[in-house]
Amino acid sequence: TQGLPWKAVLWATSAVALSGGVLLYILVGDGPNRRPGAQFEWNAIPKIFRYQPFRLAAFGYFGHMWELYAFWAFVPALLAAYNALHGTEIGISLWSFAIIGIGGLGCVAGGYYSQEVGSARVAFGMLFTSGLMCLASPLLFLLPPFLFLAFLLLWGFAVVGDSPQFSTVVARTAPPHYIGTGLTIVNSIGFAITIGSIQLLNNVRDIMGNEYIFLLLLPGPLFGLYALWQLVAKGVEMRP
Repeated sequence: TQGLPWKAVLWATSAVALSGGVLLYILVGDGPNRRPGAQFEWNAIPKIFRYQPFRLAAFGYFGHMWELYAFWAFVPALLAAYNALHGTEIGISLWSFAIIGIGGLGCVAGGYYSQEVGSARVAFGMLFTSGLMCLASPLLFLLPPFLFLAFLLLWGFAVVGDSPQFSTVVARTAPPHYIGTGLTIVNSIGFAITIGSIQLLNNVRDIMGNEYIFLLLLPGPLFGLYALWQLVAKGVEMRP
């Protein structure tokens, strides 16, 4: 997309997303196990958050979301800061694509491994890894280019590898008659949280420098890990 007007990029990606939704509606049926929709209840949200396993799963997801999109948004800034500091010529567009894109492999790997140890434990491991990367982020600038990029690829692998597992954990801890409501409200809150972390990093980057701003993402993984630790300690297994 380099050199293209940003509005054209947004229009194009929106059109692709819209076409995907249309194709899904036309070509994919509901299946034989679809349940009729329940009557809407305004008090459903406080009801489901009173259920502790669901609440812990949701808190884990919120911590994950504090980190994820802010990391993706500022990967180019991280690469540019390294280039400026060391006089290197790392391709920002190419390596941003690789660091973000490798997360797809993290999701696949996490899905396979969750069949052995459960989704909650996979989510914990991925979030622990990305949290360590947040903590170590200032030290990455001391590394030679190949190690710097290797660690960023690991970060990109882990930072979103827990996302499908969180969806599984949230769905399986929600009360059966509130699964749809649970997933909807948790995703809505999670994406709202990303606005705060992205804006925070953008507002302080000139003060702290791009080398240190990722430390501000660390509270997200710490909060999420604390919630997941309690969930796993309670023996809530999230196996397929």
